[in-house]
Amino acid sequence: MSQTTAQSPFVLATSLGRKYLMALSGLFLISFLPVHLAGNLLLFKSDGGAAFDAYSLFMSTSALIRVLEVTLVLGFLVHIVDGIILTMKNKAARPIGYKGGSGKVQSFFSKFMAPTGMIILIYLIIHINSFTLKHRIYEVGNLKFYDTVKTAFELQWGGFYAWFYVLAMLLLAFHLNHGFQSAFQSLGLNHKKYTPLIKKLGLLYSIAIPVGFAAIPIFFQLRYLRVI
Repeated sequence: MSQTTAQSPFVLATSLGRKYLMALSGLFLISFLPVHLAGNLLLFKSDGGAAFDAYSLFMSTSALIRVLEVTLVLGFLVHIVDGIILTMKNKAARPIGYKGGSGKVQSFFSKFMAPTGMIILIYLIIHINSFTLKHRIYEVGNLKFYDTVKTAFELQWGGFYAWFYVLAMLLLAFHLNHGFQSAFQSLGLNHKKYTPLIKKLGLLYSIAIPVGFAAIPIFFQLRYLRVI
């Protein structure tokens, strides 16, 4: 039995295995974002929030969605824990400077993946507490989903929460731009013909998705300030 075969059950415990896990969990989370954005764009509909409330009620009561949510949470946990482990191992492997084993300096985006990831994690905790937990634990049945979003983006933290959300989306764009293409590289899916296309799609995705999300709090803040 070869050494590779003997170690195969423990591949996820290796640095290479963790990189695969990081890439796969990242791509899974990336696939979730357009779906989430599509639902949130109902907030722009001029119906007093009826469409968004109906969508949110379905999302909070469907048994299928509950299962998908658990899967999503597990995906986040895997990505976060794996990212922390890889960051710690990388720092231990190169305590001086930011050079990899090949002697190449890390790219600007790669260098700050961990810090942006941690800020995004803080944002997620605040976001889940402000919306999901508020409806499912703190004030069950007392609020409409649309009103919760409206109040959060207009008044929460004196209106600062809306701009914190925009900042988080800027950092998400930064994170996605590197993460999208590096996920394919980590999986060994490099090709002279298709890699440039993947990079262009990654750049487009990393701009379009965060801009879509950021437009929502900006819209509510500008409307609240009677700019629009």
